[in-house]
Amino acid sequence: MDQPALMNMSGIGKSFGGVPVLANVAFAAETGKVVALLGANGAGKSTLMKILSGNYSRDAGTILVDGQPVEIKTPAEAIALGIRMLPQELSIFPDLTVAENIMLAALPVNGGPVKTLDRKRMESDAAALLKRLGLDWLSPRVRMGTLSHHVQRIVEIARAMVGNARILIMDEPTAALAEAEVQLLFSIIRRLKAEGVAVVYISHYLKEVFGISDSIAVLRDGRNAGTFVTANTDVDAVLEAIIGNRMGDIYPAFAANSDHADIVGVTGLTVPGWLRGVDFTVRRGQITGMHGLVGSGVEMVGRALFGAVPRTSASSAQIEGRPYAIRNPGAAVAAGIGLVAAERKREGIISMLSLRENMSLANLPRFTDGLIVNRGREIATTGEWIKRLAIRARDSEQAIGTLSGGNQQKVCLARWLLGDLKVLILEEPTRGVDVGARQEIYRQIRGLADQGLGILLISSDAEEVAGLADRTVVLAGGRVTETYERPTDAAHLMSAASKSAAA
Repeated sequence: MDQPALMNMSGIGKSFGGVPVLANVAFAAETGKVVALLGANGAGKSTLMKILSGNYSRDAGTILVDGQPVEIKTPAEAIALGIRMLPQELSIFPDLTVAENIMLAALPVNGGPVKTLDRKRMESDAAALLKRLGLDWLSPRVRMGTLSHHVQRIVEIARAMVGNARILIMDEPTAALAEAEVQLLFSIIRRLKAEGVAVVYISHYLKEVFGISDSIAVLRDGRNAGTFVTANTDVDAVLEAIIGNRMGDIYPAFAANSDHADIVGVTGLTVPGWLRGVDFTVRRGQITGMHGLVGSGVEMVGRALFGAVPRTSASSAQIEGRPYAIRNPGAAVAAGIGLVAAERKREGIISMLSLRENMSLANLPRFTDGLIVNRGREIATTGEWIKRLAIRARDSEQAIGTLSGGNQQKVCLARWLLGDLKVLILEEPTRGVDVGARQEIYRQIRGLADQGLGILLISSDAEEVAGLADRTVVLAGGRVTETYERPTDAAHLMSAASKSAAA
């Protein structure tokens, strides 16, 4: 007789303000297995996991752990059952040590009338957890803020494993990680599997899902849309479940011809510690890809061109044949250059402001009469772009922080399209965006290029660059390792990005 799943949710229902978010949802996690939970933004993934982790109460359904019904009304009750949640955004204390971050919720104290922290035991317990994850090299005494992003993420996993952790929910755990760092994370997940921990893996990156999961569960519009044994299915079948129809290639056609004049020419772009004499051009009506692994310097190219990071005097640029002094973002905007930053929530939007306010932010002079903002003109213009980019929102006054990631990204695009734009720099344009919204964003990017805009697409995702770029520059070690003057495949890009740049 088959052993029951470690955790089984059935008939789960949840509504907010009378609007159903989940309806009759079933989901299970098995001992020592990785189940990937997939779905478009708004499919109900986060709500389902917040019910499992005790942050939301369910309206209907049952939850079984070890075959027994349980009530999970608070995070503390979930933790007592061995359920841990690793959120998408890092939640660390940079001024505390690794040991203090790991043991924060279970700090050991010395006995006696006056309770004091047992620092020796705290560091010993933290070291044991790090060893369990294969991280013997990491000292528990190191200050958290001195560590790289991926090591901080791994310390978060160690913190989640304090106590009797049996089910670990990982929400987009590889965001902003390079391939080598992803593989390190995967090795840790495999260790946890071997110990019998059940892992729920939420990700938009299907390559990762197929690389680490044993099974896949898909939600669509708050309902079950498919369950798969990973080894017995393919990407196309999973995509069909996610968006509801066979999608085929999500990328639009490349530019019809290659007769495009240079808009921007950059020579000797140098950013201390990042870029060493990078040359490239951006052409009218084309998408120029800029690819490299995290740490290759690719993340600084757009910011340097936009004047947001300091460069050396060796760096020079031209726009439409005229010298362009790379001074600051204000000069870039005046020259017709826009930047959509990779870190959308931190650098791209102001969450509490409306779509209208976020969209018009970079072009306020266009909407002002003297010192007064012409609200009617602002509403009319932003409303037009909401329609043109098919932004899903109640109206232009909805707070941007309440939108899905894909719709927030469209607002960031629209912000620059309101002005007199020549070149649009896109950093990691679909990071944290679901597959359906990604396809629409790709269509919009191609449409902008077809209208004559020069696009500089900067991405560490080789498949994205291969699918979109008419021509591509690859960086490694702060230098150009390869330039492709026509579309190429992801394998070539990954190979070029892995080269050691000449000293």
